[in-house]
Amino acid sequence: MRLNKSNPKNHTKWCLKQKRGIKLVDPNDNLCDVYIKKSKSSLNVLNSAIEINEVDWIAATAYYARYFIFYAMLQKCGIKCEIHDCTITLMNFLLIDENIVDKKFFEEFELAKDLRVETQYYVSTNLDLDKLKKDSLGARNFVLKIEEVIENLTQEQIKKFRDKIKFEQ
Repeated sequence: MRLNKSNPKNHTKWCLKQKRGIKLVDPNDNLCDVYIKKSKSSLNVLNSAIEINEVDWIAATAYYARYFIFYAMLQKCGIKCEIHDCTITLMNFLLIDENIVDKKFFEEFELAKDLRVETQYYVSTNLDLDKLKKDSLGARNFVLKIEEVIENLTQEQIKKFRDKIKFEQ
């Protein structure tokens, strides 16, 4: 499913109704830390994939580095979501709408998912290695930015995120 960029609020409402969609759970700093480690591990594997020009793994690890760091933030806030498109929508709904991060990070996250899907599920010889390597640089910046967001999250912001989701239910 392609994200409805024109109306992330409607997509968020849809995600809230899905069995494996957006759910409020207890905030969990331990899981947050685990997902931060998974994100950094993905960046390490990304470096290796770049060195040997492994296109599929460059795309996959660049995406998962982003996904895991954002999921770490969600765990810190007590938000669970098992549908990747819904997780990406949450970034728009929580961080972009609240002007916490620039919209370019959301757009890069969405593009990274598309690149991962393209390399994982479709045979394509037209992938631009330079484009993938550029995306990998974006992954590093994304991880640093979301890590900064995590470090600076206040209890008030977490409550605001959770209330925003409750309001949409």
